[in-house]
Amino acid sequence: MDRFDVTDTNRVRRLPERGHYDRATAYAVLDAAPLCHVSFAMDGRPAIIPTLHARWGDRLLLHGSSASRLLRHIGAGHEVCVGVTVLDGLVLARSLFHTSMNYRSVVLFGRGTLLTEAEERLAALEVLSEKMMPGRWAEARRPNPQELKATAIAAIPITLASVKIRAGGPKDDPADLAMAVWAGVIPLAVAAGTPEPDAALAPGIPVPGYVETWRRERSA
Repeated sequence: MDRFDVTDTNRVRRLPERGHYDRATAYAVLDAAPLCHVSFAMDGRPAIIPTLHARWGDRLLLHGSSASRLLRHIGAGHEVCVGVTVLDGLVLARSLFHTSMNYRSVVLFGRGTLLTEAEERLAALEVLSEKMMPGRWAEARRPNPQELKATAIAAIPITLASVKIRAGGPKDDPADLAMAVWAGVIPLAVAAGTPEPDAALAPGIPVPGYVETWRRERSA
């Protein structure tokens, strides 16, 4: 399906005109966000964990230590809620009440499973690696058996989600438009700085071309 069902769980209630339920929009935000926050309840108490993520088709991948309480929670079949946000700008209105932010966010709900097949686990780790830095998987050392044993990988089917987007300028009250107060948008973006070589790096090893490409794409 190209759209998610709208239920009491994923319906956008506050400013519903900002809500979107199509997969294309949701996937674009998931792919753009560098990390997510996963919330869950354990032993009657709420918890939330920030972590890296990657989309693999219609599944969301998470990984971490095999001892991770989050991944153990997912492996036991319990539900989680995942949120991602891309911040696009500060919206300065003439009034503090209407001052806001431009953003793109996704909240998804579901139950995942832990991947167990060796080939699928390696393929999932490649997806996660390439999400972080495209080109790195082909150059860096692959996980050895001990490292693979220490790593858990969860795949959550993306079956129920909603997107919320705020874009554009301030929405001041008509009575405030004549105020002598600057109003507008200050764009925000994640910028990549100059690579800092590891202190133990052997002389003569240049910054990989894929890193420079990645930096240029994020500086455009």
